[in-house]
Amino acid sequence: MTAPLPPVLRALGLLAPALTLLLAGAPAHAQDPANPRVYTTQRTSTPPRIDGILDDSVWDQVEWGADFLTREPSEGDPPTGETFFKILYDDANLYVAYRANDPEPDQVASILGRRDNFPGGWVEINIDSYDDNRTAFSFTISASGTQGDEFISEDGDNWDGNWDPIWESRTRLDAQGWTAEVRIPLSQLRYADKEEHVWGIQVQRRVYREEERSAWQPIPKDVNGWVSQFGELRGIRGIKAQRQIEILPYTLAQGERFEKVDGDPFADGASGKLSGGVDGKIGVTGDLTLDFSINPDFGQVEADPSEVNLTAFESFFAERRPFFVEGANIFSSRIAPSVAFGTHTQDRMFYSRRIGRSPQYRADRFEDGYVDQPGNTSILGAMKLTGKTRRGLSIGILESVTARERAEVADDTGGRRDVTVEPATNYFVGRLQKDYRDGETRIGGLVTSVNRNIQDTEVEFLHESAYSGGVDFYHSIMNRSYYTAINVVGSRVAGSEEAILRTQRAPARYYQRPDNKGQSVDPTRTSLSGHAGSVRVGKSGGKVQFDTGAAWRSPGFEINDIGFLRNTDEINQFSWVGYSLRNPFSVFRRMSFNVNQWLDYEYAGGNTYQAFNFNTNANFLNNWNYNASATRENERISNSELRGGPAIKIPGDTNADFGINSDGRRSVSGGFGAGLGRTDDNAGKSSNFWTYVNWRPSNAVFMELNPGYSHREPEFQFVDAVDNAGEDAYLYGALDQKTFDLSFRLDYSVSPTLTIQYYGAPFVSAGRYSDFKRVTDPRATEYADRFRPLDGDLAYDAGTDTYLVDESGDTVTDYEFRDPDFNVRDFNSNLVVRWQYSPGSSIFLVWSQSRFGFEPRGDFDLKNDIDSLFEVHPENVFLIKMNRWFNL
Repeated sequence: MTAPLPPVLRALGLLAPALTLLLAGAPAHAQDPANPRVYTTQRTSTPPRIDGILDDSVWDQVEWGADFLTREPSEGDPPTGETFFKILYDDANLYVAYRANDPEPDQVASILGRRDNFPGGWVEINIDSYDDNRTAFSFTISASGTQGDEFISEDGDNWDGNWDPIWESRTRLDAQGWTAEVRIPLSQLRYADKEEHVWGIQVQRRVYREEERSAWQPIPKDVNGWVSQFGELRGIRGIKAQRQIEILPYTLAQGERFEKVDGDPFADGASGKLSGGVDGKIGVTGDLTLDFSINPDFGQVEADPSEVNLTAFESFFAERRPFFVEGANIFSSRIAPSVAFGTHTQDRMFYSRRIGRSPQYRADRFEDGYVDQPGNTSILGAMKLTGKTRRGLSIGILESVTARERAEVADDTGGRRDVTVEPATNYFVGRLQKDYRDGETRIGGLVTSVNRNIQDTEVEFLHESAYSGGVDFYHSIMNRSYYTAINVVGSRVAGSEEAILRTQRAPARYYQRPDNKGQSVDPTRTSLSGHAGSVRVGKSGGKVQFDTGAAWRSPGFEINDIGFLRNTDEINQFSWVGYSLRNPFSVFRRMSFNVNQWLDYEYAGGNTYQAFNFNTNANFLNNWNYNASATRENERISNSELRGGPAIKIPGDTNADFGINSDGRRSVSGGFGAGLGRTDDNAGKSSNFWTYVNWRPSNAVFMELNPGYSHREPEFQFVDAVDNAGEDAYLYGALDQKTFDLSFRLDYSVSPTLTIQYYGAPFVSAGRYSDFKRVTDPRATEYADRFRPLDGDLAYDAGTDTYLVDESGDTVTDYEFRDPDFNVRDFNSNLVVRWQYSPGSSIFLVWSQSRFGFEPRGDFDLKNDIDSLFEVHPENVFLIKMNRWFNL
């Protein structure tokens, strides 16, 4: 079926005057970038000692790089203190020396912190060894000796702090300020195999007390791009691509303590295991690196934040596991990657949390007896091949295999059996992208596949295979200031009739909707296909920026086996326009404003959503800052609100929020904020409040306390869909939900290589329902005409926590539904001691605790809820994990 695009084109046409006005202000030709500065290095036959003192005579071979200019708060001014650097190299390493002068050397902020926390004052070097004007490797050293490292991509739009190379550094404080020496193995960089190299470089410094940043290569704030504006490092000759084979085996001992349940053979109160695995990194060529992990363990990773999800859709949680986080930008695959965030912008072809997910068949719900249900699917192995060739071809390949996972079920007679809860599965992602015109034009493609070995009836509801593939095009002009981006994707899933029926009836599409004009449920189908994509134009850099375009997802589009998708059968139009003042004026360091606008259509052509949003934020000269936003959503049509029922009109609403934050460099800092919402037709309201306090009692200790409270009072909250004499009855109620959450974090850095971190987060939420109603006319013009109140037709059965409904008045129950009231209590904590006993090698001591409680009460009493939370028997996990880095 062909999508009716005219509504989208009409919507885009509304923006034409604004776009024409913006484009009229564009320069007639590309603005020449600033002339790059050049630093010339020399080969050394004697490596310097890395002790931070700078007394090795080998440094006399080269001149100091100097003449830094400020970038923050204002640009182009002389910095507070002069900064100098030198660079040497040999066949195996790059060496960097820094001299960071300070007119008040006793005020140098030497603050300890975790790796990649970038505490206090620091210096860093960014190295574009690919010389592709888009990617670079960043190495940061704080005055305290704390290291930070990031992989920079997308010309500075993405800084990946999960990249952790092995390198060496030392710092010293002295009467002039401080100094540092750095050794960067060439094996940690990527570069072409040629006789002479020209690499892009940038050197930066942060003066903490002034919140000042200065740079060796001046880059105006209004110029688009970062890596493409670097200076040049010349003089490197005769180095060969380094042979890189790094192996990181680990061993782990883990013990668990949990509540003992009489009669349950699996809940005996304790368990333990010994395991091991190996991670590795192999330099296949000078351009390509193979990362692999066999039997990976992620026991030191923090738990996800708690929430109560009352929607039809799953929640999106960020990836935290190191193997999948590092280099994730290579597989970036948003279908509509716009800054105009809307309902569709989280959709992505690859969502790594699908790998190793919780088993999808819940034996603990559907099997009789006691059940030992695995918490996660075991990852047998995973590998990534990533890199970029000298001709500008970026390559990313990810392959992972997960185990056939089984739950053990025990009956009352002592018999036991295994039930498959997740089949053995292979996941594959492949990404290619070719740069043209020094990265100003890019053409790429991405393919994904999921193949399951389904041998058991319990998991026949899953797809046997799922494939997706797409192409993307990006083209910029006028010194990368204006761009066009196009993305087109297709998908196909296949499996049993049960699996495809489940897909047709899933919240992303709800083919069973009685008013669905384009699709209907076909219970005999064994496959489903669809397509999606986006078209965008925009401007980046300068004071005025914009992004506008359209995205679509056909009804049959499905990527949730390896991607993330909430809605299909949609066409979205979106626009974002921003204005930024990046240099100090009046009482501000910087300020920005932006507006967003969205229109959504269903494939049949009807408009379903209209919204407008305004945002502003600013930093003051005293380093305080604020942010504020306001959003207006007009009355809309929801195809998913009735969970497979007909589309329904939802009243419009207006929301506003703000936040104020103090100067985070102070020993005590904090902030607070609030949000308010009001729904049209007196159909609901909401409010939330938050605050936080940071305290740094010493240069080695940091504490953060972050409490929040929210109160939701929708008058029209979905409760259930039940059968009423052969017809569906869609039930709603007024909800009074109160939620309190708090997080506490403590970081103690004994040294740059020994840190202690604690994180704890209690969460309580209570919801009480009242004023129950049944939907009668979901598209009625007046809000009150869309439902029938049930107050006089209800009887409550306390023995079964059930409401009995007699609409006919004949004293016979027409239908019933369970009491939806809830009290949810959750607590997650994590204590991690990490000691890097040698470069790349670490020992972890971890204690994790979780508590979860639920009661169908609905009354919120913070003291009693917190007391009840800590009366719940905890689940404790203790583990010791040791790994050892080998460079072969």
